[in-house]
Amino acid sequence: MADSTRQGWAIWVVGLPGSGKSNLARAVAEEFGSRGEEVVWLQMDARRKVYFPTPTYSSDEREEAYRLFAQEAAGLTRSGVNVVMDGAAYKVAFREYARSLIPRFAEVHVICTLENAMQREGKRPEGLVMAGLYAKALERKRSGKQFPGLGEVIGVDVPFEENPAAEFAICNDEIPKQETRRRTLDFLTQWLSRGAVPDGQ
Repeated sequence: MADSTRQGWAIWVVGLPGSGKSNLARAVAEEFGSRGEEVVWLQMDARRKVYFPTPTYSSDEREEAYRLFAQEAAGLTRSGVNVVMDGAAYKVAFREYARSLIPRFAEVHVICTLENAMQREGKRPEGLVMAGLYAKALERKRSGKQFPGLGEVIGVDVPFEENPAAEFAICNDEIPKQETRRRTLDFLTQWLSRGAVPDGQ
């Protein structure tokens, strides 16, 4: 049960589509949940459909969605709930806005090459996110063909901005997902043991 007398923490797992961030975010939430923590796995792809039931897929809408996402996570932490945020968050400003709202906040950046991300994403079935994002974005760029529901694709239409202030970054190009998970959990366990509350908070 949530404890409104304590401040929850939030961990935002970010990276390119196909980087493996969602698998990692889910694993982190499950692991800390198994340790007795109350943890919510907050998925941007699911929450965006709640924020905008009839989406336009514009850049302004995406910015507003990330603002609402950060505010939702902050509200949960104020209620004593811990949150694992799962969303690409291609702009540093999105992540820093969340950091400004949440005293116990960590950014985890899952790094991989665009080529690897494209290969992995190409094998992903249709789900919360349209399948074949990269292939469709590249086709749109080459031919001008439009795909309904396809907004700007990170890595093709807009760059992913790396954040020097990220608490943890891991490149998973050449290590299995189990090792990515282990190293990330080792770091986060140490981070949480330090309290992770910045001076002045």
